[in-house]
Amino acid sequence: MSENPIVRVRDVMKREFDVVEGLATVADALRDMQQVDNKCMIVNKRHPDDEYGIVLLGDIARQVLACDRAPDRVNVYEIMSKPVVTVHAGMDIRYCARLFEKFGLTRAPVVEGEDLVGVVSYTDMVLKGMRPAAG
Repeated sequence: MSENPIVRVRDVMKREFDVVEGLATVADALRDMQQVDNKCMIVNKRHPDDEYGIVLLGDIARQVLACDRAPDRVNVYEIMSKPVVTVHAGMDIRYCARLFEKFGLTRAPVVEGEDLVGVVSYTDMVLKGMRPAAG
């Protein structure tokens, strides 16, 4: 009986992601955003004892666009979620998926030690972690 190989979060995560400052306006954050396929921005720590935050594009749609708020008058810290649940890069994606389900997450920053190294989503886990290799 052969077991499926363990697929780790580091194997499926996106390594390119956007980091914004909480004091940035939503307009500035969107203008500076380079990884639009990630659908989120990580909000940087203000100091070593602080925690990361996250802003999903859905947060911007619900809290800025739908409320007819001016994006140049709304700061990222006003709509971010903080602290954000982080996932360790070495975690098995099966446990990561269970964590997402338990806490209602769709994506999370990935850390290795104290370093932010990526962002992972359900899509990454399914399409990169479960999809059979071509060949």
